[in-house]
Amino acid sequence: MAEDVNGAVPHAPRRLVVGISGASGVIYGVRALDALRELGIESHLVVSRAALLTLSQETDLSPDDLTGRADVTHRLNDVGAAIASGSFRTMGMIVAPCSVRTMGEIATGVTSTLLTRAADVALKERRPLVLMVRETPLHLGHLRTMTALAEMGAVIAPPLPAFYAKPDTVAEMVDQSVGRALDVFGLDWSAVKRWDGLRGAAEA
Repeated sequence: MAEDVNGAVPHAPRRLVVGISGASGVIYGVRALDALRELGIESHLVVSRAALLTLSQETDLSPDDLTGRADVTHRLNDVGAAIASGSFRTMGMIVAPCSVRTMGEIATGVTSTLLTRAADVALKERRPLVLMVRETPLHLGHLRTMTALAEMGAVIAPPLPAFYAKPDTVAEMVDQSVGRALDVFGLDWSAVKRWDGLRGAAEA
C-alpha cells in the first residue's frame, strides 16, 4: 500500500464488498448488508444467480429488496467493475453465505464471475476475506479446500450458533454469526452479544 507524503500509510476507505452465493442461508448476506448500513460502511454487493433462487425460496424478499440494502450493486458478469481491480481500495470482502462451488473457485484462482474475482482480489491484495461456508457434513475435499484457503489468508467462518448468547429466535442466531464475521474487519455491530466470563461459577 502506498504511503502519503508524510510517510504514513492511509487507512482503507470504509467500504466492504459483500458476495452472496447460492448456498442456503441467504439471510446472512441480507443481514450483513443491514449491519453495514447501520455501521455507516459503504457496501458493494455482488449476487450469484443461484443466490437469487435461494432468496425466493427462503425469504419473502424480492431481488430489488435485496439490492436496495446495498450502496452499490454490481452485475455478476461485469468483469470491468471497480471491485474486480486491486486498485479499488476496500476493507476486504465477506461472502455470506459461501457455497462449496464458490469456495472451490476462489481456492483455485480460476474465477468465472465477478463474485469469485472480487474474492481473488481480496486475497492477492492481502485484504481480509471472510467465507461463511454453508455445508455439512464435510468430506475430505471440502476440508482440504478450506485448508488451502486458510493458508492463502482467508478466514473460514461457518455460521454456527453461539448458545452462550442465549438466543430466543433464529434471527438472533443469524445476527450473532454475522456480527462475529464482521469482527474480522474491526467492525463492532451492536447486535452481537459478547462473552463476559462465567457468572456464578464456583471457584476451583
